Parts: sequence; structure tokens; C-alpha cells
Amino acid sequence: MSTKAKILLVEDDVNLGFVTQDNLEMHGYEIVLCQDGMSALQTFQKQTFDLCIFDVMLPKLDGFGLAEKIRAGNQQIPIIFLTAKSLKEDKIHGLKIGGDDYLTKPFSMEELTLKIDIFLKRSKIYFVAENKQNNFSIGEYELDFLQLKLSHSESEQKLTLREAELLRFLAQNIDHVIKREDILIKIWGNDDYFLGRSLDVFISRLRKYLKQDSRIQIENVHSVGFKLSLKK
Repeated sequence: MSTKAKILLVEDDVNLGFVTQDNLEMHGYEIVLCQDGMSALQTFQKQTFDLCIFDVMLPKLDGFGLAEKIRAGNQQIPIIFLTAKSLKEDKIHGLKIGGDDYLTKPFSMEELTLKIDIFLKRSKIYFVAENKQNNFSIGEYELDFLQLKLSHSESEQKLTLREAELLRFLAQNIDHVIKREDILIKIWGNDDYFLGRSLDVFISRLRKYLKQDSRIQIENVHSVGFKLSLKK
């Protein structure tokens, strides 16, 4: 990387925190390590970061609460959760409050660095336009992909990178059914069962963002995928 990405790592397990920090620094990242949610929030407010990695079970303020507070003022920064919880409901909750991805403990460092690399390459820090259309009119809305912004005459919604990628992909294929597995591979990189649940969460978010124009519909085509369209 020509620019060293700065990552906020929050992990209360001292040994795991230092091991993860050491491995990520060897990978070329600048790591700021915190061991509780409140100190992490204060650190985030004072410094600028490119990506966050939060353990879910943290003292003082848990990872979900920390993510909610950060999302209240910053919709763009990617957030990856580290969780020992295996319940799908917990993982879905993390995505609903604005998380972008998760890793279940124990995780491999290779998998973590792969996820980080994918997010940073997609982010504005490393984003290079690839002669693709990045601005779309969707009914009464305007999507500005590079600015991660969805605009309406009555409102403006800042999008996470993953939300913007999904909406752009749907807009690029407006009035066409896109297979669920094609969306998962394009946006998440694979099509396992749980990511299918993640996709449903993100589709629900987009429907909420687009609700001011009743003509816009993101249709769930049973057993196939999704279609973005405008009613006549």
C-alpha cells in the first residue's frame, strides 16, 4: 500500500489484542488498540481512522453500543465485529445497527486481513474510478456512489460503503432480476447461508431509505433473487 491505513482495534482480551495488533502491523497497517468501549469512543472522536474492528463483549460499552454511537455521526467507515457469540440473531443485530461484516472467534489472521483489504480497496481512500457509472437517478432519488450519498428533495441519507455498493449494483441492473448468489459474490465475495441473511438485512435498509418515492420497489423474487424497479 502506498498509504498506511489506520485501524481502530478494540479488544479486551489483552493477549488476543496484542497478537492481533502485531500481526496487522506486520501486514502494513497502523493500529490503535483500546481495551474497552468508552476509551475507544473517546479515541475515535479525537483521531481519524479508515476502518474499525470491534470485539462485541467489551467492558464499559459493548461493541454493539460503540458501533451505534459511531454510526450516529459516521456512516462511511467500515466496521468489522469480532464475536464469540454463535447465535445468528446476534450477528444479524450487528448488521442492523450498521456493522459491515463479522468474524466468529476463533478466527484466522489470514481471514481478518483479507476482509480488511477488501474493505479498504473498496473505500474512498484506495478507490480508483474504473470507467463505471457512479451516479444514478432512481425515481426521485439521486445516488452519488463516490460520496456515499443518497439524495431526495426532502432528505439526504449517508450510506455505508456496502449499502452504496448494493444499491449501485441494483441500479446498474434496474428492471432485471439479479440472482441472490450473484449479489452475494459481487458484494460479499461468497454466497454462504449466513451472508444470505445479511443480504436481507441490507435490502430492508435500502427499502427504508427509498420509501419517500412509492414507485420504487425492491422486489424479492422467491427462490431467485431481487429486482429494483419503478412502478408506472
